[in-house]
Amino acid sequence: MAGSVNKVILVGNLGRDPEIRSTQDGTKIASFSIATSESWKDKQTGERKDRTEWHRIAVFNERLSEIVEKYLRKGSKVYVEGSLQTRKWTDTNNVERYTTEVVISRFRGELTMLDGRNSGGDSSSENDHGGSALPSHFDELNDEVPF
Repeated sequence: MAGSVNKVILVGNLGRDPEIRSTQDGTKIASFSIATSESWKDKQTGERKDRTEWHRIAVFNERLSEIVEKYLRKGSKVYVEGSLQTRKWTDTNNVERYTTEVVISRFRGELTMLDGRNSGGDSSSENDHGGSALPSHFDELNDEVPF
């Protein structure tokens, strides 16, 4: 195969308010975690089952970081499109640590607010292309898992 693809698409809710940091040159970087959940009915017991995954998001696009800072809060529903990246660092105890996060870089990626600017009303969309709509197949996300 000549090429490869590293693309992640998530729809979920923020677990807490986002964190905003600035680089030495003043560029804003936003980070937050979102939860994605799936639920299904167990075929043998008829019991409803749920599973939640947490995903770390890092936004290096200054314009999107400003949107995150102004409008996103704990519980906000978002559509995120980015790439997976793993970072390594040394903690205060001199132990090497790793984290994998979904990265929205300066020129690639997307962030769409799905519940409006004030957690209600019209949806608002911002990305580095000026805005986009959520694909129609995401309406089916709440359907039961087919197994």
